[in-house]
Amino acid sequence: MKRPHEHDPAGEDSPAFGRQMWFWLAVLAVAVLALWLLSAILLPFIVGMAAAYLLTPFADRLERMGVNRLAASLLLIAIMVLAFVVVILLIAPVLGSQLVSFIDNVPSYIGRLQSLIADQGRPLLQKLVGTGFSPDKSISDLVTQGVGWITTFLKSLWSGGRALVSLFSLIVVAPVVSFYLILDWHRMIRKVDSWVPVHQRDTVRQLAREVDAAIAGFVRGQSAVCLILGSFYAIGLTLTGLNFGLLIGLVAGLITFIPYVGSMTGLVLSLGVAIAQFWPEWTPIVSVLGVFLVGQFVEGNILSPKLVGESVGLHPVWVIFALLAFGYLFGFVGLLVAVPVAATIGVLVRFGLKRYLQSSLYTGKAD
Repeated sequence: MKRPHEHDPAGEDSPAFGRQMWFWLAVLAVAVLALWLLSAILLPFIVGMAAAYLLTPFADRLERMGVNRLAASLLLIAIMVLAFVVVILLIAPVLGSQLVSFIDNVPSYIGRLQSLIADQGRPLLQKLVGTGFSPDKSISDLVTQGVGWITTFLKSLWSGGRALVSLFSLIVVAPVVSFYLILDWHRMIRKVDSWVPVHQRDTVRQLAREVDAAIAGFVRGQSAVCLILGSFYAIGLTLTGLNFGLLIGLVAGLITFIPYVGSMTGLVLSLGVAIAQFWPEWTPIVSVLGVFLVGQFVEGNILSPKLVGESVGLHPVWVIFALLAFGYLFGFVGLLVAVPVAATIGVLVRFGLKRYLQSSLYTGKAD
């Protein structure tokens, strides 16, 4: 028999609990509204919070080894800033020049692919879709639509992050925010925990642990996967002799953060460049394809199971929708917060569904 003061979160079905659930949903809605209103100035703060979330476990480990928390925070921020500066000084100029050259060569690559399709596939395409099919016109329309969509999406990212935010503010503000958050992380968690109603504290703590597990499993694990795959693709494509292999490989690795879409985008882009560059030689084209096949095999069978795991509770379709929707609505800031918000919503929805299945509304049994 349960004592009067004991709390049974699994079987709770009370008006007070319902009011509290609506309260937290309202808090989430207010947070989304604030994100929409302040997205133009939030970029350095979101970047700082993301960096602090990723680096806090390392600070905890250093603290357990006897390093002062202040010194550990300063060391991690210094390493982060140094790595960023090295990337900017060493890699950014190369990527910038490749990007400019790639944009200049896009029309010639498209023309080359159009001519190949027109020469090699005209009889088959006309047999399939009719004699009125014009490869040059149809492919040009398709490319124009695709470029228009990509341009619109990139403009939304740019407009969402450009106002009142410069590279200087990102470099200066983000490390400062990260430093203070790493230094006071556990103190802030304890403070927020003290605000939670006492009789709901166990439930909220359990939900917070589930949210943290989902975010940590996906963000930290997927970040490592993106870094490893980006390096592999960049080196592999460069060794095949593919033009702009470094740029395409790194971009393909970075957008692997979007499940399936990232890898397919990198594969299609690299194969398109390879065909335009190497045709009719098949060996380098197959080599480019082999790089992506090996990368996908390693990701699916080694990297993702080890680094991301299967228990994060984020379905790939839900992640894709969240990234695209938040990126379109809130710009680059939206991309940064999409996965944490998606993880939080997913945990709350599963929790609400569990409560519904245990409630009298579903079972039909009176309490």
